[in-house]
Amino acid sequence: MTFELTAEQSEIVDAAKNTKENLLVSALAGAAKTSTLVLIAQALPSTPMLCLAFNKKIAVEMTERLPPNCTSMTLNSLGNTAWREFLGRRCILDKDKNYNILTELIKTLKKGDQNDAFSLFAETLAAIRKGKSSGYVPTGTHDMAKRLMDDDEFFESLDEEPSALQMLLIRKASELSINQGLDGKIDYDDQILLPTVFPARFPQYPLVLIDEAQDLSSLNHATLKKLARERLIAVGDACQAIYGFRGAHEESMALLKKTFNMRELTLSVSFRCPQSVVREAHWRAPHMRWPEWAVEGTVATLRDWDKDTVPERAVIICRNNAPIFSIAIKLLKNGRRPEIVGNDIGKYLVKVMKKFGSQDMPRDQLYEAIDQWAEGKIKKSRDPDKVNDQAFCMKVFADAGDSLREAIAYAEHLFASQGPIQLMTGHKAKGLEFDTVFILDRELVRVDKHQQEKNLLYVMQTRAKLELFYVESKSFFDANGE
Repeated sequence: MTFELTAEQSEIVDAAKNTKENLLVSALAGAAKTSTLVLIAQALPSTPMLCLAFNKKIAVEMTERLPPNCTSMTLNSLGNTAWREFLGRRCILDKDKNYNILTELIKTLKKGDQNDAFSLFAETLAAIRKGKSSGYVPTGTHDMAKRLMDDDEFFESLDEEPSALQMLLIRKASELSINQGLDGKIDYDDQILLPTVFPARFPQYPLVLIDEAQDLSSLNHATLKKLARERLIAVGDACQAIYGFRGAHEESMALLKKTFNMRELTLSVSFRCPQSVVREAHWRAPHMRWPEWAVEGTVATLRDWDKDTVPERAVIICRNNAPIFSIAIKLLKNGRRPEIVGNDIGKYLVKVMKKFGSQDMPRDQLYEAIDQWAEGKIKKSRDPDKVNDQAFCMKVFADAGDSLREAIAYAEHLFASQGPIQLMTGHKAKGLEFDTVFILDRELVRVDKHQQEKNLLYVMQTRAKLELFYVESKSFFDANGE
C-alpha cells in the first residue's frame, strides 16, 4: 500500500510488528480499519495468520487484498473444518434441517396441538435458530457440551414469551438437531455452535485477525477462546455496536480487551465524512477527526421536502420501517423509483396479512384485524415497540388500497420496486456509505433509552460522504397535496 500512514496507523503497525501484545484497535466510522488490517498483515510477512470474516463476500475481498501468509475464512468455514475433523468424517449440509425437524415433531402432536403449533411455526422456527446462535443446549442433555445457555436463560431471552407447547417443541427440536449434528448432518448455525460447545479443536495460527469486533456474540467469544491461543488483533468500533437484538454482545470490545488482556489503540480520523458530519457526530464520538483535505460538506434540517428534493443515488434512512414504507409509496406515486433495501420484514408482513381472512375484506375491517393482531402479539412480546412498528407498516399498506387484496398487491409491488433512491433502516445501513443521506424522523431513535440507540444514530449520521439532511415524514409534500 502506497498511501502515507497517519500517526495512529504507524503506531498500530509498530505495535503489531515490534511487540507480541494482543491489540484492540478502536476504529471510528470511515477510519480505514480494513486498510489498517492489511497494513498489519503486510508488516508481518513471515507470520502465518488467520483473518476472520463475517461472510463469504468479505472473506473473498480480504483474500484479494491480504498477502499470501494470511488465510481469510468465515467463522462458518472454520467451524465446519473443526467439526468435520472432530467427527472424523464428511459432514452433510442441510439448510432446511430445522424446518424438517420441527415439521416432523408437530406431526406427532394431537390434532388440536398441531393446529396451534403450525399457527406459530415461523416464530418457533426463529427461536430454534436463535438458540443455536446463543449457545443454547437443552438442560439435561449432551453432558459433553459446554452450554452457554440453559432452558431458563434461553426462554427468558426470547423477544416473545413462548407458550408451553412452543417451549416443548423448541427444546426437543434443539436436542434432535444436536443429535443429527453428531451424526454429521448440520446446517449453517451448527457450523459455529457445535465445534464451540463440544470439545472440537480449531486450526491454530500464531496470529488471528478479526474485524467488526463490536458485533461478536457470546458464542463468537467462546469460539475465539478456543481459537486464538497465541496472539489476537481485533478491530472494531464500540460506537457502532447496534446488533444486540441479533445476539451481539453489548459490551463485546470491552469483553475482548479483558479476556485477552489487550492493548487498546485508536483510529480516529474519518476518511469518509466531511467536516460538518464529523462535528455532527462529536456528541457520540468527541475524538473523531477529519483529514486536512476533507471538504466542509453540508448538515441541515429541511422543514419541507418533496419528490425533487431527493437526488438519485441518495439514501433515506429511518429507525423504523413504517415511515420508510410510507415515503416509498409517496415517491412511487410521484413518479420517482425507490428501492427498499432488506425487505425481509415486508415478506413477513405480507404473510401475516394473508392470514387475516377474505381478500375482499374492506379497509375498515382490515384496520380492525391489524389492531387485533397487534393486541395479541403485544401480550406475549418483550418488545412492544417492534410490534407497533409492524402494525403501522400494515396500516400503511391498508391506506394504499380499498381492500385486503389491494393492500397486499401494493405491498408486493413496493417490495419488488427497484430504483436509484434507496430506503433502509439504520441497522441495514451499517457498513454502507452514500454521498447524500436523509435521516427520516430522527425522533424515533430513542437516544435517551438505550446505549445501542445512541450508536444507531451515530451509524446513520456517519454514512454521509458529502451531505446529511434531517427530514420528517409529515413534512413531505407530494403532487396531490397529501
